[in-house]
Amino acid sequence: MTKISSLATATAVASFLLMGGAFAQTAAPAAKDAAPAAAAAKAPKEAKPHTAESIECSKEADAKGLHGKERKKFRSECKKEKSGGAAAAPAGTK
Repeated sequence: MTKISSLATATAVASFLLMGGAFAQTAAPAAKDAAPAAAAAKAPKEAKPHTAESIECSKEADAKGLHGKERKKFRSECKKEKSGGAAAAPAGTK
């Protein structure tokens, strides 16, 4: 019985010693030059004002009840038609 308890105690002590090294490892600290770049990357982009074409196309999409990918595709095509109908590429070509 004492042999089993001493073996269990030795195993517990060994595992605590070995696990200490695993918890001591940390990620490498970030370089000081990377911190300002990361802050600049997180800064929100300047909002572009919505054009009249964009607002009109949104209203048309709302009227049709479009959501998700269908709405995005509709608005894209609508804005191309309204901004320069002749310059827009045909929808069927890719």
